[in-house]
Amino acid sequence: MLPIHFAPLQGYTDAAYRNAHCAAFGGIEAYYTPFWRIERGEIRRKDIADYSNDTTGRVIPQIIVRDAAEFCLLVEQLRQLGARHIDINMGCPFPMQTNKGRGAGLLERTKQVGEILKEVSHSSDIDFSIKMRLGNQSGEEFRALLPMLNETPLTHITVHPRIGKQQYKGAVDMDRFGEFLAQCNHSVIYNGDLTSVDDIKRIERDFPDVKGIMLGRGLLSRPSLAAEYHSGEELEESALKRGIMDMHREIFAYYSATLQGEAQILSKIKAFWEYLEPTIGHKAHKAIHKAGNLHKYTAAVDGMRYENL
Repeated sequence: MLPIHFAPLQGYTDAAYRNAHCAAFGGIEAYYTPFWRIERGEIRRKDIADYSNDTTGRVIPQIIVRDAAEFCLLVEQLRQLGARHIDINMGCPFPMQTNKGRGAGLLERTKQVGEILKEVSHSSDIDFSIKMRLGNQSGEEFRALLPMLNETPLTHITVHPRIGKQQYKGAVDMDRFGEFLAQCNHSVIYNGDLTSVDDIKRIERDFPDVKGIMLGRGLLSRPSLAAEYHSGEELEESALKRGIMDMHREIFAYYSATLQGEAQILSKIKAFWEYLEPTIGHKAHKAIHKAGNLHKYTAAVDGMRYENL
């Protein structure tokens, strides 16, 4: 069985979500934080708080940088917090990041990548991994980077076989993924368009050299997916829904205790349900989405009636 890694998704997989998922479902080798970044020349306090509040015992902080200077600043802060493994984001496809040379935008900037990788090689007290795409503008861009990546000490490289300008549209490029896998000296983890146990098994079958699987939206829509893959059994609907409600209870309690005002709490907690419509049903999903205050939101959640709960 392949280890399953939980991909970071901005606005969804914060510490509250990760902690609740670990307790309710598990099956995850490593959880990754939404990326740390420099904002107005400083490290964001909310990134520090998110990492510090993680209780899973298996969290890996992810950083997004445009050059070696940002890399060093973020790594030093994480070093002071006790981090011993850091993941470098070279895959975020959103223009707000790529236009500034971060995320997938970094893949076009071979010189900057080289400078960052030199810093990785000099950081003997911290393990590093990379999450990347095949390129930003072209699926050929990875070819110029592979020699440098192969020479750099890394625990693994996670590859989402699209390019940045695709964002999440169009087909994944499995042919080029196979080329990357064959030429890479490091352990490679596959990420992209996996929403079922059969999808995971297909990668396992077609690419036997893959060392792990990273899931993102597949876990948001079916939080039991990793556990089901490892157990070989699909959860009964009632057990899945109980686990989801257990997660919600913990996350809602956390937001209620740490956020101020209904608007903040509603904005955060509604994201929990965004991918869960197939499980809770359209009617319940619509009622939650339309709830304009906490009273209506709580009524919408309480109004869901699950069999065998």
